[in-house]
Amino acid sequence: MTAASVPPPRGAQVLRGDRRLAAVMAFEAATLAAFAALHLSGLLRPGSGSSNGYGAGVAEAIICLVLVLGLRAFVRSPARGRPTALAATAFAILGFIVGLTFTVRGGAPVDLIYHATMFPILVLTGLMLGRGVGSAALGRRGRG
Repeated sequence: MTAASVPPPRGAQVLRGDRRLAAVMAFEAATLAAFAALHLSGLLRPGSGSSNGYGAGVAEAIICLVLVLGLRAFVRSPARGRPTALAATAFAILGFIVGLTFTVRGGAPVDLIYHATMFPILVLTGLMLGRGVGSAALGRRGRG
């Protein structure tokens, strides 16, 4: 039997699931970083000519930082870092709810589209973390 025909061990499949979940969290943080930069630079302003793009940019930067810290804990030890990652994702979900309330009242269409697209992804990430998708779901403990 060749190495290519041997199925990966069960633990490798679990770790692959953790890597995918970490990749989704990294994607979420990257989009927040991009929108924070757009708002802080003035290239993207909520509403018509309002100056509160700065506030949105600061909020997105803070949410991004919290997600990155949660992601770091999860990558270092999926089993032990999962609660931290879940808390960070919950913080991001709450931040998106607050942001969505401002966006609905006068944000630019691109902001509304962004919030409406990313919010369900964040909720799905939170559900996956909360349900223990990956190594913790099978009773494996991460190293670290």
